[in-house]
Amino acid sequence: MMAGSNTMRVRIDDVAKAAGVSMKTVSRVLNEEPNVSDETRRKVQEAVEKLRYRPLASARLLAGRRSNLVAMLYDNPSSNYLMEVELGVLDACQSQHYNLMLAPLDYRARDIVAKVESLVVQSQLDGVVLTPPITDDRALLARLDEIGVPYASVSAQERNRRIGVFVDEESAARDMVLHLVSLGHRRIAHIKGHAAHGASRWRLAGYRAGLREAGIAYDPELVVAGRFFYESGYEATNRLLDLPQRPTAIFAANDDMAAGSICAICERGLAVPRDISVCGFDDMPVARFIYPSLTTVRQPSRDMGRLAGLEVIKAIRERGAGENIELPYTLQLRRSTGAVPG
Repeated sequence: MMAGSNTMRVRIDDVAKAAGVSMKTVSRVLNEEPNVSDETRRKVQEAVEKLRYRPLASARLLAGRRSNLVAMLYDNPSSNYLMEVELGVLDACQSQHYNLMLAPLDYRARDIVAKVESLVVQSQLDGVVLTPPITDDRALLARLDEIGVPYASVSAQERNRRIGVFVDEESAARDMVLHLVSLGHRRIAHIKGHAAHGASRWRLAGYRAGLREAGIAYDPELVVAGRFFYESGYEATNRLLDLPQRPTAIFAANDDMAAGSICAICERGLAVPRDISVCGFDDMPVARFIYPSLTTVRQPSRDMGRLAGLEVIKAIRERGAGENIELPYTLQLRRSTGAVPG
């Protein structure tokens, strides 16, 4: 077999295994980034030589040029959330004299990695901002590391090795449940978000933590699946209202679903919050405009997009730069929550 054909099959994960390090570390060595020990650098270089690994032409093409173009990759059913993040990334790009490209993707597509690589090469992207759930696609992250494309993640599940921005969503959800408890609620339901999103897991964990702290037993009957869009909140609420003993409060994992929940409750001839309290998460514009105005967790989505954009531009300008920034959340207490009925 010719050496050339063997070389073509060697990938960055093969080098990482041979050197006993992570793919991110291999990428740092190949891109001559700082903060890598001499011993680790030696191991990686030996593995590269032994396996005859060579970066792909696409990676070499990306080296040493600037297009001043950043792309935001997204696939999210909540258009309100995406708009806020997008405006934030745009703010960052404009302030740093960069252009922004919006790139819709299907996170379930088998060829998502190839599509992103093609986008990077053909558009000569300097870097990308990743939004959930794309931000947690391990194969895509590994490929971006391999070809040396800087990226920043919004609300990534792996927070210890990424740059970008996040909010402590679990603590925020716990605090919201405790707010409902303070109003006398004990039968509190939760409408979960899309299963592919880390946010869904964190907000469910916070819901359960709040119940534990209040001494309330977890009841799986009160937890129903949603998908982060209005109709799913409407449908989930109707399932909760059909229970023999309906909840006195509903905590939806985002504002779009909470708005759907309020609609379903009102269609039954019930009133919010007189009969059932409703709260959400994100503090999108819909939270202030619906009636009654929505109690929710304020996640500063526009600021998150802006900081993610700034961090990826830092990484573009200086290899190894950029950090993962935690932003604070606040509870926005409005008219959709009140004391338990009776």
